[in-house]
Amino acid sequence: MFGIGMPELLVILVVALVVLGPNRLPELARTLGKAMAEFRRQTTDIMDDFQQQMRVEEDTARRAKAEPPTPPPAPAATGSTPPSATGGTPPPTQA
Repeated sequence: MFGIGMPELLVILVVALVVLGPNRLPELARTLGKAMAEFRRQTTDIMDDFQQQMRVEEDTARRAKAEPPTPPPAPAATGSTPPSATGGTPPPTQA
């Protein structure tokens, strides 16, 4: 806990009691406790979101590695040569 031992903590509490008084010290402690609880809650939420995103990315990478890439589909044979293969002119027709 930040290198503060029990004797140091007692000195801090006694000084706070003397400076703030017995009426304001419980109010300050309550406010400080609520702030620390909210900070912990936010930190936990951020860590959970981060871990969930890491799991999603790891799963995506694992799936991409496990699935072999599929080859592109072969062009369909139509029986005639396309005009682009003959220089842009259609094949000669026999009369």
